[in-house]
Amino acid sequence: MNGNVQKIVVRIAFLLASILILRVVLVVWLAYPDYFPPDFRVDFLLGREKYFWQGYHWAFYVHILSGPLSLLLGIVLISERFRKRFPLWHRQLGRIQVAQVLLLVLPSGLWMSLRAASGWPAGLAFATLGIATGFCTIMGWRKAVRREFASHRRWMWRTFVLLYSAVTLRALGGLSEVLNLDNDWIYAVNGWLSWVLPLLACEMFLRLDSIFKRAETISPSRTIR
Repeated sequence: MNGNVQKIVVRIAFLLASILILRVVLVVWLAYPDYFPPDFRVDFLLGREKYFWQGYHWAFYVHILSGPLSLLLGIVLISERFRKRFPLWHRQLGRIQVAQVLLLVLPSGLWMSLRAASGWPAGLAFATLGIATGFCTIMGWRKAVRREFASHRRWMWRTFVLLYSAVTLRALGGLSEVLNLDNDWIYAVNGWLSWVLPLLACEMFLRLDSIFKRAETISPSRTIR
């Protein structure tokens, strides 16, 4: 795969991911009337009435407000065109993204993982996801501060992919319904697959990208005769 083909593949994948993110964000926003005030007959809130107002509601509302914003900011910040054209905006929005992921998305997600719908296996999946997201975000921020921008971009790609797990989880849930797989263990498995598989794919892409760039650097220049 040469450089041009690689760029085309990345752009197509990024476009498809952006479309799916916008769709999920729109679905979440359209569901807000079911959450303000909470309707405990809707799927996600079903069975949560007994403990919802015992602290869970704070994490829930913080998460559904900050989560969609983190996905939208992720689309903007991961864009090479936006970064090159608006570097100042990229830095400012990056600071906002880091702050809201570490202070809002991560803590609320960890708290909600304690009340995962199918018990501790799913809760462990989401808690591990939260810790991994926080770690990648901190590493990306540190690399930016140290002006190690190539490494910074790799860590923020990982962060973006982990945030994207919200989209993947919905897709896996839809597939499970189509296949009539509606058990607690399926939800737990989907919880792990929603971020482990995309993260593995991201690591493979980053490794290949590094190999291609290294090959371009050491390849002998062609002389024109």
